[in-house]
Amino acid sequence: MTSNSFAILPYKAQPLISNILNIYGQEKGQDTSDVPLSIEVKCVQGLGSEIYVGCSNGDLLHFALKSNVSEEVNISHHSETTQPASYTLLSRQTLPTGKSIDEIVLVPSISRALVLSDRQIFIHIIPSLELVPGIKPIRNVMAFAVDHQHILRTAQAADSPLPTLPVDFCIVKRSAIVLYSIQEQLMYRKEIPLHGGAFLARRIGQCLCIADRERYSLIHLDTVTATPILPISQMPSEPGTRPHRPMIAVVSEEEFLILSWTGAGTMGVFINVNGDPVRGTLEWPSHPLSICLEFPYATALLSDQTIQVHNVESQEVVQSVPAPPLPSANEASLSALLSGERRALAMCPNGFFVPSQKQPEKLRLKNINVLDRNAKPGITETSEKRFDNGNPRHFGVII
Repeated sequence: MTSNSFAILPYKAQPLISNILNIYGQEKGQDTSDVPLSIEVKCVQGLGSEIYVGCSNGDLLHFALKSNVSEEVNISHHSETTQPASYTLLSRQTLPTGKSIDEIVLVPSISRALVLSDRQIFIHIIPSLELVPGIKPIRNVMAFAVDHQHILRTAQAADSPLPTLPVDFCIVKRSAIVLYSIQEQLMYRKEIPLHGGAFLARRIGQCLCIADRERYSLIHLDTVTATPILPISQMPSEPGTRPHRPMIAVVSEEEFLILSWTGAGTMGVFINVNGDPVRGTLEWPSHPLSICLEFPYATALLSDQTIQVHNVESQEVVQSVPAPPLPSANEASLSALLSGERRALAMCPNGFFVPSQKQPEKLRLKNINVLDRNAKPGITETSEKRFDNGNPRHFGVII
């Protein structure tokens, strides 16, 4: 990694919601010291000023960004009560399964969230998180994939003359791939036979990239053809060790990134929708715990808790975020250790708001000379005297 004191790094690690399970415990009236040991955060997604969190007990939490600025703040004298905006728990929904929420996919164009729990897909309205009336859960789900191009669609304005387009997704079951579309209602499209099922799937248009226990494959949904691509691990697993997890990320409209363990490290291979390798390869010293891609950066969470960022175009490491610091001696409890552990990365394709940690400090007073509409160019003293007895007006400017 080239040292350059003037280089702008792609990312910065910043807490969004501190002690999320303590907040959750307070809402439920539990002893907050026990909550992190009994309930875990399993997945998260963000959209605009909303963050949705899935928990191990089947609870779906909805946080929203709220301003903490006091109404009594004086523009001339900065009040000490002014605080940066923060995410606040607004609502909570408990899934009927009572089981862990494994994945959340947000579809803003139709204001829906697809939630996977206990091998069932539940369809919620966002941001309220109410279940869509009349749509039953889809059962026996091994994996699912929403068309990535449809995920990127934004919600249309209420007065837009354009119709809302349906969103396509597919459900991978043990012996078939079932294609659906959703708009106001859920619509069944067709079923494609599949031997052995899959545990992970990502979709771009009519191309579906899946991973079973051993390898990655590409399936073209329109022509119903399957192409084996690459093994998940190129070396047999050692006795007593867990198999390496498959990982797939969407790079572009015609490109996936898949990870394969080589025995000495993990390589990331870029493939197009025909299964042909493109670009170079990425390399990691260990198999990542999680990966996400925001072009042109591929970001991986490693087992030592560091986050490594590659540039997709150059395949070089451009940033390494160190592991979080360990709790202090007086905080060295199991709950403190667990709350500080990085477990996964979450890609939010449509973006979300990050509150500024230094917003109050960056609120500065700036003098602006306001001229009378009849003043001549270059003459400021006379015009200033016509406003506030010669004192220029003050405006708060965020810099």
